[in-house]
Amino acid sequence: MSWFDKLIPPRIKRSANQAKKVPEGIWVKCPSCDTVLYSADLDANQHVCPKCNHHLRIGARRRLELLLDPDNREVIGDQIRPADALKFRDSKKYSDRLDAAANATSETEALLVMSGSVMTLPVVAAAFDFNFMGGSMGSVVGERFSRGIQEAVRRRTPFISIAASGGARMQEGLFSLLQMAKTTAGLTDLSRARLPYISILTDPTMGGVSASFCFLGDIVIAEPGALIGFAGPRVIEQTVRETLPEGFQRSEFLLRKGAIDMIVDRRQHRREIAQLLALLQSQPADIVMDTAPAPVPALTYEEQENPAG
Repeated sequence: MSWFDKLIPPRIKRSANQAKKVPEGIWVKCPSCDTVLYSADLDANQHVCPKCNHHLRIGARRRLELLLDPDNREVIGDQIRPADALKFRDSKKYSDRLDAAANATSETEALLVMSGSVMTLPVVAAAFDFNFMGGSMGSVVGERFSRGIQEAVRRRTPFISIAASGGARMQEGLFSLLQMAKTTAGLTDLSRARLPYISILTDPTMGGVSASFCFLGDIVIAEPGALIGFAGPRVIEQTVRETLPEGFQRSEFLLRKGAIDMIVDRRQHRREIAQLLALLQSQPADIVMDTAPAPVPALTYEEQENPAG
């Protein structure tokens, strides 16, 4: 103990040593503008930064809670669980990775499928959870997606998919790649039944999911600033040995090139999707308008291209 420590009164010593610790999860830093945000306020704003409009990643269950009406929700295919058929192991066992992902997300797979309604209009919706092994598509994801389509056909309702995935799941090898064909075949059945399919692309939508069902929607919607493509920008630059244009593979770039139909702010999803479903099914407009909340101001095309003004 130094001579200075001896001079400090005991009460001051206790105050210095008993520094208050801020509980984890109270504050969140925006990855775009570095603004520190209060978690409760961010959640109330649907995890969209109020400062820069950056759309933070959210889980599948939260997405469906924001999209679907609170009544009459029903989970589809939850009884189907992943298995390590190949006994795959890299730095960890595949079974251990599944357990870790389940503990981290409280989900059993990277895809959650629910039946419900959007502003009274019945739908079946499937949402990916990027926090579950990067939202990768394995055999159970493909099966749940297919069962969601089958339920939509049975109920004669539209089908909505919300993608947030890094692509196929390498731990399942060819079983994972087969899901690209399986999900696409399921959407063919939906098309034959003349039922609408709306595809929502969020950050990130890459790999096998983008090369299969994501761009097959009757209407393809993207969130602002979402990374969407097959191979990542770094891989492409290293392959073609050229510098890619600014904003390459972002949703605004894809809109300009005609790859997607529209960019919709997450806070407008319920209203916009309900209006689209009413239009596609020739439903009366008042079904949507009477129950719609106050809309978030829509971005013009110029504002989407140049958010800074």
